[in-house]
Amino acid sequence: MANFKAPLKQNPLMQYMRQPKIYIKLPSGGAFWDPGTITIPENKELPVYSMTAKDELTFKTPDALMNGQGVVEVIQSCIPNIKNAWKIPTIDLDVILIAIRIATYGSDMEITHMVPNTSIQVDHVVNLTTCMDQIYSRTAWSEEVVINDQITCYVRPLTYEHMTKTSLKTFEAQKIMTVINDDKIEDEEKLRLFNKSFNNMTDITVALIADSIYAIKTPEMVVEDPKFIHEFVQNADKDVFNAIQQRLNDLKTQNGLAPMVVNSTPEQIEAGAPATYEVPIGFDNANFFASAS
Repeated sequence: MANFKAPLKQNPLMQYMRQPKIYIKLPSGGAFWDPGTITIPENKELPVYSMTAKDELTFKTPDALMNGQGVVEVIQSCIPNIKNAWKIPTIDLDVILIAIRIATYGSDMEITHMVPNTSIQVDHVVNLTTCMDQIYSRTAWSEEVVINDQITCYVRPLTYEHMTKTSLKTFEAQKIMTVINDDKIEDEEKLRLFNKSFNNMTDITVALIADSIYAIKTPEMVVEDPKFIHEFVQNADKDVFNAIQQRLNDLKTQNGLAPMVVNSTPEQIEAGAPATYEVPIGFDNANFFASAS
């Protein structure tokens, strides 16, 4: 007689699959996220899972890293509450990437850098939990930017999508500049390529400023239409543009991760190194997830 078994409704191996390793709160508190891009629990804590073998392989695919798709897929795999990682506000990105790294490899991460003014390469261990604490201690994002007694702008953090597109455009502009240095190219063609690269970089800067602004208040009304805001930024007086750009740069610095301060050894100082120097800590790259410390 055949032995028929009723189909299981739930995978009996579920208990052996990965479980959340840590829980995080977002620096933004959920603000600046588009509707439908994230599900935030009542306690505001997002569960973070370790990377799977597939996730690790994704970070070994150069094209997926270059266009940002690999990072997006891994974030959504490790933090299922995030439905569209392209829309992550940049003020939340570092905490999200650090959390995935901690959940997968632990709190310590080794970084390698060159000692300034020398040919000496050294390794240092960074405690990522300390980095996360530093991010949480940041001053809250300030949306209001008063330009003058007539104009007030309201700004938001850019998204990971903005950041990735800008990086790609910047990379393309840099490639053009590399070509310009080729002695085989005629001067007229070099000039054309230089102008193209310069215009591209200018367009990138203006677009980033415009995309950061979600509303502009004047004595007459509040303007929220992105088309009108972009047109305003492109045609604003340079003092107005510079004021907006400076405020956004200040917010970027304020919400960035402070570099690690390193003390040089006597041997390094003798080789030309300064007594102390700073090492920037970055997270959106292949090396960040390449391997454990």
